[in-house]
Amino acid sequence: MVEPGSPLLAFSDHAAELVERTAGNVVAVHGGGRPSSGIHWRSGVIVTAEEVLERDDNIKLTLPGGRATDASLAGRDPTTDVAVLRFQPDGLPVATTAEAPLRTGHVVVAVGNHDGAPLAALGIVALAGGAWHSLRGGTIDSLIRLDLGLSPAAEGGALVDLQGRVVGMTVLGPRRRALSIPSSTVDRAVDQLLARGHVFRGYLGAGLQPIKQERASNGSQSSGRRRGVLVVSIDPNGPSARAGILVGDIVTAWNGKPIERVREIMRLLGPESVGSTVDLALIRGGAPTALRVVIGERPVA
Repeated sequence: MVEPGSPLLAFSDHAAELVERTAGNVVAVHGGGRPSSGIHWRSGVIVTAEEVLERDDNIKLTLPGGRATDASLAGRDPTTDVAVLRFQPDGLPVATTAEAPLRTGHVVVAVGNHDGAPLAALGIVALAGGAWHSLRGGTIDSLIRLDLGLSPAAEGGALVDLQGRVVGMTVLGPRRRALSIPSSTVDRAVDQLLARGHVFRGYLGAGLQPIKQERASNGSQSSGRRRGVLVVSIDPNGPSARAGILVGDIVTAWNGKPIERVREIMRLLGPESVGSTVDLALIRGGAPTALRVVIGERPVA
């Protein structure tokens, strides 16, 4: 039995107060797939998980307390799993966000919304690492893996530290592990999505597929295989065509860094790559060559 005034009881009350305060900024999102959650990030702006938003129109929100309202899509970025919605807030408070660094072992609370009622999960930061790239090539400012049971309906909701600050958006990553997209990453995506409707990314203008090259039996490379990526198509108006890259070329290095997988090039084509000049090492007709390409901006689909 927990005695009145015990530290454990005080912590329990504090956690409940955190959930109650944060739940006032978190909505349920109905976007065609399973219900998820969203955060009132800025006035009239909801942030939610892009992967569970299956449609671009007829999006509904359930506000704290159960009132329903409509929302419109301002933009979505699959690479960071951030989607931005606009709605009429009608007095709904904005979340207090922060870029507070999380460390492994920090206690955190995930807060979602299920048809107007708050959802909560208490846990710790299981892993706090450096910047990483998503499978779709987005740059996430830090790897925050959570040890907590995240309800699918809470995906897209708020991750809160013990000071009550929203430090990220919760998502379900590979193998359904709970992750947090840091507030700094969300803010960057929100800025671009509100301004442009999409997050710009680098564009090479070439279709690629992996290939394994047999190394020559004579010379310095006497055995084994060397990897590269094969150019299988070219956008005639894209950066690769302007640089003189041809179908059949094999890309083996990017600015001196060996390339083995298509995913590696996708990760290098982030927003910061637009306008940069890249030295590509190629194999053309069995002979090494080099070309310089200026990275463009990916066209909007």
